[in-house]
Amino acid sequence: MAPTPASSLRIVIVAPETLNPDPSDVEAGWEAERSRSLRIGLLQGGYDVVAVLPADVFLPDRLAQIQPDMIIVDAESQARDTLEHVVVATRDARRPIVLFTDDDDTSHVKDAIAAGVTAYVVAGLAPERIKPVLDVALARFQHEEALRRELAKTRTQLQDRKLVERAKGILMKRYGCDEQQAYERLRKAAMDKGLRITEVAQRLIDVADVIG
Repeated sequence: MAPTPASSLRIVIVAPETLNPDPSDVEAGWEAERSRSLRIGLLQGGYDVVAVLPADVFLPDRLAQIQPDMIIVDAESQARDTLEHVVVATRDARRPIVLFTDDDDTSHVKDAIAAGVTAYVVAGLAPERIKPVLDVALARFQHEEALRRELAKTRTQLQDRKLVERAKGILMKRYGCDEQQAYERLRKAAMDKGLRITEVAQRLIDVADVIG
């Protein structure tokens, strides 16, 4: 699957609430400058920034309403706390998450990636490099989602086969028929009732479990 064009990619930034920190706070000043560079890079890349949201308890509801294509986390020094909010907010609706941070403690990068962060960028990113980073992050996310869907499909198919095999065993024991005849019984019942064969198999198993 080809990456989505930047012009059609709807982005939400999860960021500190202010870009105008106290002039005496040097660290906050660096964070504000990084935030400005990030947003300049997004505009230069042609991205559609639909909202800038704080990492608070309302984040899941806001993301559910906006339905962005990508989430960019513009984290303060305590990147881990911000990530926890974002990961919880996207648990039921997965989206690519790209983290930009000044936090050079990378000890929790592995946990962040495992939790769903697609790209983890520590400081020093020039605006012109933002678009390539997001393009790669989106392509990686789409690839991983395709693998996830394929794995889920394989698991479902395996579970379906187990159901049918168990149902055939019940019919073979009950009617003294062979495996092919048991399968034909299941297939005919499915056709007569307008159900999938796995649904008929599950119903048969449920009844057998009740009867014992």
